[in-house]
Amino acid sequence: MKKILISLPDHVAARLQTLIAARQRSAIITHLIEDEIARREKKLRDCALAVEKDEALHKEMAEWDITLQDGLTNESW
Repeated sequence: MKKILISLPDHVAARLQTLIAARQRSAIITHLIEDEIARREKKLRDCALAVEKDEALHKEMAEWDITLQDGLTNESW
């Protein structure tokens, strides 16, 4: 388990201390952060899937493939 320091606005901290028992705060905050992380990961996954399905993008990328064998060699500087 890792401890981290976070800052909360005074009004949020006051409500947290009033409504959530001290021994439950870490679990509640962990749950909220896990939910937010999962939401963001899903959004990224959905975006990646949309890119994979984008036929116009795949066509354009294929057109750039001709530059892979452009005759240039790696130069050592």
